[in-house]
Amino acid sequence: MRTLLFLLALAPTLGADTLAEIRSRGEIQWGADQEGGGPYVFPREDDPAKVTGFEVDLAEAIAKRLGVKATFFQGDWKTMPQLLDKAKVDIVMNGYEWSPQRATAMECSIPYYIYGLQLLARKDDQTLKTWEDLGKRVGDRRRKVGVLTESAAEKYLREKYGDGLDLISYDGNTDAMREVETGKLDATLQDTPIASFYGPRFPGLRPIGAAVGRGYYVILARKGETALVAALNDAIIQSARDGTLKRIYQKYGIWDLELAQLYGYVDQAGGEEGEHAPDRPHGWRVVRLYGLIMVESAGMTVILSLLSFPIAVMVGLLIAVGRLYGPKWAKAPLAIYVEFLRGTPVMLQLFFVFFFLPEIGIKVPAFWTAIIGLAVNYSAYESEIYRAGLQAIPTGQMEASLSLGMSRALALRRIIVPQAFRIVIPPVMNDFIALFKDTSVCSVVTIIELTKRFSVLSQSTQATIELMGMTALLYLAMSYPLSIVSRKLELRMAREQQA
Repeated sequence: MRTLLFLLALAPTLGADTLAEIRSRGEIQWGADQEGGGPYVFPREDDPAKVTGFEVDLAEAIAKRLGVKATFFQGDWKTMPQLLDKAKVDIVMNGYEWSPQRATAMECSIPYYIYGLQLLARKDDQTLKTWEDLGKRVGDRRRKVGVLTESAAEKYLREKYGDGLDLISYDGNTDAMREVETGKLDATLQDTPIASFYGPRFPGLRPIGAAVGRGYYVILARKGETALVAALNDAIIQSARDGTLKRIYQKYGIWDLELAQLYGYVDQAGGEEGEHAPDRPHGWRVVRLYGLIMVESAGMTVILSLLSFPIAVMVGLLIAVGRLYGPKWAKAPLAIYVEFLRGTPVMLQLFFVFFFLPEIGIKVPAFWTAIIGLAVNYSAYESEIYRAGLQAIPTGQMEASLSLGMSRALALRRIIVPQAFRIVIPPVMNDFIALFKDTSVCSVVTIIELTKRFSVLSQSTQATIELMGMTALLYLAMSYPLSIVSRKLELRMAREQQA
């Protein structure tokens, strides 16, 4: 236990206490990204709407010792620290390595897992047999190595090899392993639990040398929450002492001698056979296993589109009318609104609503962040469509309406806008179809829609072709009826004009 006690000494000792709040509501909300896959957090094969993994089991064991329920919160791995900072989650546990930078910005628990970095290459690649071979050029090119974005593996290779390698970053662990097997990459550097868990899934790969770059996975909490961290530390220690950790890690085949040494066990690593990644499903089995959850995720895509687009259309119409017929003082601000939103990516706008507004006391739930972000972004494009439609109406229409005693507002409502609406139907319908695809960016604010679900399941099952086909068919099922409606409206308008 000496190593464990030493690491305990690194834990913070002063700060605020939110543990009472967690216990009062009876749950601790922990954040992770199931897109990272096994053995951390990944969809259950029997129920893809739920998650499994060694961190899932660990979260439940810790929550039980705290006397509360563990609730999983899906978020993007890269933005999880921001979600923690904005109090979207209580803690983060998803293979985050201890580092001085993280220890400065957040509270860190004692380690719950020791990992190393394992280099993997193709079995038939005779040019890469040792770590020394990695830095050697292949012909006139540098070796291509896949790593997880912003991971310890990426940092290790950059520090050791500098510009001697072409590092290719991936959002999922198994993406890089698959790219090595298919020959697009020369190698990949993976955390040892990933290499152990997914090794049987990739028989064309082999380990190169011993693992390097030893590090520690820790639980992250907000700065100052030392009472909570102390409780987490105690739960980890007790789970180590009674064998809970060993049972969890053996279940997923990731128990080893270093863990035995860390947690004070005198027995050697090994024991009962651990679980590995489930066999890769094929063909119709993929449809049977994941068809329903894919349809449910498509439902989220439909809901986001149906709620956000009408708002975008209404706001866009008001902006267009304001720019053409409104007071002079309003025209410049409206033009700036349009150009700013068209000139910045929708992802940045979603980040603003979800992460910046809480800084000034405005907390918007993830679902409504997605609705607002999409509606505001598309309102700028819709305003330009309606502005073009309004300008296509002859100026004599407005003059004639005013000469008949109509007010400007009444003339717009009854004469001008209805005619413009008929003109802009085709481009508006095209934007509506495009919106179905753009909902995919909402995954950055923790929304799981169709594309995110595809990515998560593809990482954990490797049934990429089948899942890609299902995803494409679902998108076509959502967008094709709109294309038919758009064409019928265009034909109807053409007949009316000819008449």
